[in-house]
Amino acid sequence: MAEGSYHVYLGSRSIEKGETALRDLQSRGYTGTAELLQLDVTSDDSINAAVQTVEAAHGKLDVLVDNAAITVIQGGSLRERMRAAYDTNVIGAAVMGDSFLPLLKKSSNTPRLINVSSGVGSITHRLDPQNAMYSFFGHWQYGVSKAAMNLLSACMFVEYKPDVKVFTYCPGFTVSNLGPFNTADQGARPVAESVVSLVELIEGKRDGEAGAFVHKDGAYPW
Repeated sequence: MAEGSYHVYLGSRSIEKGETALRDLQSRGYTGTAELLQLDVTSDDSINAAVQTVEAAHGKLDVLVDNAAITVIQGGSLRERMRAAYDTNVIGAAVMGDSFLPLLKKSSNTPRLINVSSGVGSITHRLDPQNAMYSFFGHWQYGVSKAAMNLLSACMFVEYKPDVKVFTYCPGFTVSNLGPFNTADQGARPVAESVVSLVELIEGKRDGEAGAFVHKDGAYPW
């Protein structure tokens, strides 16, 4: 949105929070445009309504970025926490990809589907005592659901090609409201820095890495 003539749909469960984020974007004077799209990835009705909105307005979709996620879940049993994480982090991404696939195939450009994952979902890293992910204790629901999302992305890559290029993407430790530790004081990177590699994927600069588990400097092992 900051450069070029992109039109971006900003998906948000909350209309109020979405409108606040939209006003912030519009106040920055970007050359692209943005529009709020009410979207709850745990609701098939909400996803279907979003598809109908995009189809009615544009008839196609060039890029789908699945970045909805749940990490820290307070209260509830382990079963409830795992179920909540899977519903958003895995099932939500699966239904989003499947539902928007027909619109992606109608793109006049090279359509791309980007599933936003995390290095915490790397099984190789989790088993390596020398890796920071080895000591990521607790919050099983996040890492396990992201590992499942990684396989989901692999399935999409195999089944959606050659029509759609699919990426599994880790933005790195970034300032956000994802969890209580995603702050600058804890060493999280600014959003403006982390988004650079995402824009590279969107613009096709890393199409040769489609199907890989990519991050800003290369790729993670599965």
